[in-house]
Amino acid sequence: MNKFSTILGAVIVFVFAACEGPQGPPGYDGLDGLDGQDGLDGIQGQVVEVEGVFFDYIPEDNLFSTLITFSDVTDFEVFESDAVLVYRHDGLIDLNDGSTADAWTQIPQNYFLNEGTIQYVFAHTFVDLELFIDGNFDLSGLSTDFTDDQLFRIVFVPSEFAQSADFDASNIDNVMSKLNIKEGEVMKLNID
Repeated sequence: MNKFSTILGAVIVFVFAACEGPQGPPGYDGLDGLDGQDGLDGIQGQVVEVEGVFFDYIPEDNLFSTLITFSDVTDFEVFESDAVLVYRHDGLIDLNDGSTADAWTQIPQNYFLNEGTIQYVFAHTFVDLELFIDGNFDLSGLSTDFTDDQLFRIVFVPSEFAQSADFDASNIDNVMSKLNIKEGEVMKLNID
């Protein structure tokens, strides 16, 4: 056992002794590659306002639906990792200074009616967006105030923004501010 300890001690001393000494010269830098093509000033997201949205009633499912294909409303490239947010225009509200402002509500949104509850919901891919109006009663007689000539804003949010801890998607003004998009930069389209 004593020989084993002596040999082990010698190996440990040899290993640690081999690691001492001055640092050697740095290696040669690799060759620089060719410069890539300069990119466009990065678009950090986009907001598209879509007016004239009409929902179709689907009796077998008892819901309303409409499909918006992104290529019909924007040339902004949407990736699978990007977030897509949708806001419905609820009308104008009066402000204390006598002016008005648009009121936007993030989807999903519930409305409690005498007949029951309806909910605007959506599903999306990186190609399109389907909006639904679902409810817990027979929707065939739902008021056209909810189904015809609706106004929505679709916000395309790159994944690095959507995943940040300080990103608040509940308020469209906060989202636009975070993406550095001014009201005048919102693309406005009428699809009816």
